[in-house]
Amino acid sequence: MAEQQLGVLKALDVAKTQLYHFTAIVIAGMGFFTDAYDLFCVSLVTKLLGRLYYFNPLSEKPGSLPPHVAAAVNGVALCGTLAGQLFFGWLGDKLGRKKVYGITLIMMIVCSVASGLSFGNKAKGVMTTLCFFRFWLGFGIGGDYPLSATIMSEYANKKTRGAFIAAVFAMQGVGILAGGFVALAVSSIFDKKFPAPTYAVNRALSTPPQADYIWRIIVMFGALPAALTYYWRMKMPETARYTALVAKNIKQATQDMSKVLQVELEMEERAEDIVKDPRLNYGLFSKEFAKRHGLPLLGCTSTWFLLDIAFYSQNLFQKDIFSAIGWIPKAATMNGIHEVFMIARAQTLIALCSTVPGYWFTVAFIDIMGRFAIQLMGFFMMTVFMFAIAFPYDHWIKPDNRIGFVVMYSLTFFFANFGPNATTFIVPAEIFPARLRSTCHGISAATGKAGAIVGAFGFLYAAQPQDKTKTDAGYPPGIGVKNSLIMLGVINFVGMLFTFLVPEPKGKSLEELSGETEVEK
Repeated sequence: MAEQQLGVLKALDVAKTQLYHFTAIVIAGMGFFTDAYDLFCVSLVTKLLGRLYYFNPLSEKPGSLPPHVAAAVNGVALCGTLAGQLFFGWLGDKLGRKKVYGITLIMMIVCSVASGLSFGNKAKGVMTTLCFFRFWLGFGIGGDYPLSATIMSEYANKKTRGAFIAAVFAMQGVGILAGGFVALAVSSIFDKKFPAPTYAVNRALSTPPQADYIWRIIVMFGALPAALTYYWRMKMPETARYTALVAKNIKQATQDMSKVLQVELEMEERAEDIVKDPRLNYGLFSKEFAKRHGLPLLGCTSTWFLLDIAFYSQNLFQKDIFSAIGWIPKAATMNGIHEVFMIARAQTLIALCSTVPGYWFTVAFIDIMGRFAIQLMGFFMMTVFMFAIAFPYDHWIKPDNRIGFVVMYSLTFFFANFGPNATTFIVPAEIFPARLRSTCHGISAATGKAGAIVGAFGFLYAAQPQDKTKTDAGYPPGIGVKNSLIMLGVINFVGMLFTFLVPEPKGKSLEELSGETEVEK
């Protein structure tokens, strides 16, 4: 077998890091920034929605969303994302990365704005429109996963590809912070302009009617960064790997990349034969695919699935943790606007201390340590910390030990981001053939989102106390937080085992990894 790689792709692989790499990171990263912002910001305003639309003047506690509504508002975007990952992943291999990328962005902008508008002012109308548009917002966001990763991996050079894809992914952390900052700014302005008594003092006046604008502004703001990058996204040429290996137009690919790299690239002889070799054109459901890529695909999907169960269940413990350490006072002692401020403050602090540093550690170390080592280490540390929180759980929730609790909790999510949360996103964009790359990344990501749905909802019910009298309103008794954490530790351990199915792409060209260079003499 002779290894033959097209000259234009080799030029991309050995290119020095230059301006266009950073442009690509910003353009692809902005999509991710918006994704994180949109998916995350709703958790900052759910309490406010409860106060506004489910106010009961006779209740001791402020209004809150009924369980099925809360589940819909939080979960409908995840369901949309799952569908979008599969659909746009497939479409990105059919129509090309660039075209589909534009469609997803427009969808995200329109649905961001629309989810802040609502039919009528009754609870049912508002929640229905919010959920409807958040589903389609999620659908657009879903398309961004496979496309951002694929575009970045196809543009990057061999040496720093991991860091570039990780940098796109790290924009998620920036989006989470932006969500927190926007909520802090908006709620402080409204708090100054429309002072209100606490719920305990005056139930009816504790949430001024103007507060209805707060959640709408926060939700709609997500459209801004996406709209700003639209122009640049459309100016970016299609990736050379798509043009050459999928559309089989090597001449066009060579011209595009000559412009991007600002060097003269020659079109080689016999290039067309390499691309059109029938043995390299097997489909997703063929025996050849199963033989070459079956186990790696199983590795990518299973690890992402298991990681997201653990990763998305964190939100459940956040409330308990914040109230346990006294970062968020009792709801009745605040007015509606101030509550948004306190929740945003707590979430932003956690993000700043544990979530965001983890992403950038991955960027710094991924091309030194490799994907495999980081993923294995991350799963291992998450297992250790989950068990360390779970077994002495009763010890951690005592007021004197709460600082230790927060440290353990933060470390768990530091190692999720400096670990499998980043690597499960990076590897599927590197190891599959160009004509199936976006599809396979979409399949892996969608399996991950299925895990997220299990994590966010399965554990919402599981984490309820075993004692009937102590459960949250409307929930059946579960297995309790302690047992839930033990289960999550086991899930992380299984993720560590499945990591052994995933190959190490560090320092290899994409064509070498996917077997697209193998053409017999």
